[in-house]
Amino acid sequence: MCPAALQRFACCFFIACHAGVVSWAADRPNIVFVYTDDQAAWALGLADYPHARTPHLDRLFRSGAYLVNAFTTTPVCSPSRAGLMTGRYGTEVGITDWIHPRKEAELGLDPAHVTWPQLLAGAGYRNALIGKWHLGTADRYHPSRFGFHHFMGFRSGGNVPKDPTLEVDGRLRKLSGLLPDLLVDNAIAFLRRQKSSFLLALHFRAPHTRWLPVAESDWAPFQNLDPVIPNPDYPKLDVARVKRMTREYLASVASVDRNVGRLLAELERLQLSQNTIVIFSSDHGYNMGHNGIWHKGNGHWVLTEPPTATANIPRNQRPNMYDHSLRVPTAVRWPGVIKPGTVITGTVSNLDWFPTILELTGVDPPPGQILRGRSIVPLLKGTADTWDNDFYAEYSTHHQSRTQMRMYRTPNWKLVRDLRNPDRDELFDLRNDPGESTNLIGSDQADTVAARGRLQAQLLARMRQNGDPALKTGSPSP
Repeated sequence: MCPAALQRFACCFFIACHAGVVSWAADRPNIVFVYTDDQAAWALGLADYPHARTPHLDRLFRSGAYLVNAFTTTPVCSPSRAGLMTGRYGTEVGITDWIHPRKEAELGLDPAHVTWPQLLAGAGYRNALIGKWHLGTADRYHPSRFGFHHFMGFRSGGNVPKDPTLEVDGRLRKLSGLLPDLLVDNAIAFLRRQKSSFLLALHFRAPHTRWLPVAESDWAPFQNLDPVIPNPDYPKLDVARVKRMTREYLASVASVDRNVGRLLAELERLQLSQNTIVIFSSDHGYNMGHNGIWHKGNGHWVLTEPPTATANIPRNQRPNMYDHSLRVPTAVRWPGVIKPGTVITGTVSNLDWFPTILELTGVDPPPGQILRGRSIVPLLKGTADTWDNDFYAEYSTHHQSRTQMRMYRTPNWKLVRDLRNPDRDELFDLRNDPGESTNLIGSDQADTVAARGRLQAQLLARMRQNGDPALKTGSPSP
């Protein structure tokens, strides 16, 4: 079945099956879920970094709840997006690294997995995904099979920042213009057509590299900038390259900010703001010279002389589970419920969006549905008496490097195990070393040994709970 026919079939299916509930869906809140690609938590005006220019995002974050301890469970595109859609870990859905569109053309998110957009569609919501999918390019993995009535964007992970080829009305077309602008043009057109409750999932590719070109107004503040970088004295750091990339990266972030401003202005113009919950997040974080690397969980050294290669790690690679790779800028605007200026310090993850959005919309999950996340509505409403701030994450790389990283984090400590390369195990004292610069895995200090034992036990328990296949191929023992 061609993409156009597939999309028409899926839309007709949802309309036919759920026509009887559209009337009550109209009373439920709209959801706008803005999702950026590779945006670090520090790449925000409200964060401590001095050069980020994000006035529209800053206004959005201040208008609701700013979640300062939001993380992703896998710091790379495809498994993070699979977790967003299913509320499950990548190892549970068979997607553990980014999907290579040529080498892994048959890989994608199995349609047997229930997604929250499907459940919203079943409750009468009209759903759109505009932008990046990266959960399979074959027709059987098309977004229309996962609850989206409208799709405009690209199924693979890659694209270009200007004059992209996009799927529009089920057909591939080469369009003229800047990619973020084109996506928001389509998002605005979707908003203008809606007559009842809707979900708009706007998945930018920015600020994923390539960063340039951007609009002149987005580039101008950074063109001649001499940016502050996080650790310029890191041994053999290629400072000139880090500064150049920082300028380009921040300009790409600015292109997102300008377009989010356009989208929010249109919500206001259409008088939809008061009944629309706006969520902003990113698929994972980013490093820009931090700890001597750039990129995300499949990081690259940015040194004039990188360390030598090992059996599973090429010379220029630095796979990691640093906080800068895992932490994502996140906000929720919920008019009439969340007080503007709210700052939430509780730890949340991308797996939490599935149960959270169901609770926000009053939609029940199917009986027996397994979800690894939890609703963060109590945090948003300020009604959570207690909150578990421990966090578990995983990343098995198999493209540039070969690893089986598993991580357990508390507010005070972080343990990272690489079951395939045990010499890469790490332990960080986050209280005294938030930059994760000193690996204490071999320390014999009593408090360090005790922390390592506690985190190791929790990590192993999570692996068993998830049925982690790494238990069969690697030893999680100390």
